Amino acid sequence: MVNTAAGVNKAAAQGGGLRLASLNHISVVCRSLESSLAFYCDVLGFFPIRRPGSFDFDGAWLFNFGIGVHLLQAEDPEGMPPMKTEIDPKDNHISFTCESLEVVQRRLKEMGIQYVQRRVEEGGIHVDQLFFHDPDGFMIEVCTCDNLPVIPLVPAPPCKRAVPDLAPVKASGGSGWVGEAVDVPTASCAMMACPEQACMKV
Repeated sequence: MVNTAAGVNKAAAQGGGLRLASLNHISVVCRSLESSLAFYCDVLGFFPIRRPGSFDFDGAWLFNFGIGVHLLQAEDPEGMPPMKTEIDPKDNHISFTCESLEVVQRRLKEMGIQYVQRRVEEGGIHVDQLFFHDPDGFMIEVCTCDNLPVIPLVPAPPCKRAVPDLAPVKASGGSGWVGEAVDVPTASCAMMACPEQACMKV
């Protein structure tokens, strides 16, 4: 199947979409908050951050790699849909890039986490992918997708990305092995525009 711009909303193509800045967080409903905390911290390298005390339900907020993960304890874990056991790369998932897929693959084997490996080839460029599940069957991908250039199919407005506005500090605890990142911003991030889509490899 060939990717085309057919069917793209005209308003979006003309830059009339919502004025979004960046991805802030994903939210995951979990059967066991404790198990999910262990997975997202010990396996993926996220770390806990302060969560509003006004919430009247159990959960946890995590952060790393520029995005947050909000874990929500299910009120009725037994009533949740059956947990997926088959790893299907076409299923809903969140994807992380990494510095070394070999390191990630080795760590997954060491921890006994089942995964599926795939490779995508496009114009002589290879993208390697690893897919695996969190404790609730939500799929995680770790890949080398940065190898592929971002080529807009319609005229794209300047994008924005977050940059830290204060010096970082070292994170305590957690290996951060997915992205091998250990520096954590001490405050919120300021937004800057990428001139001429500088963040796109075009």
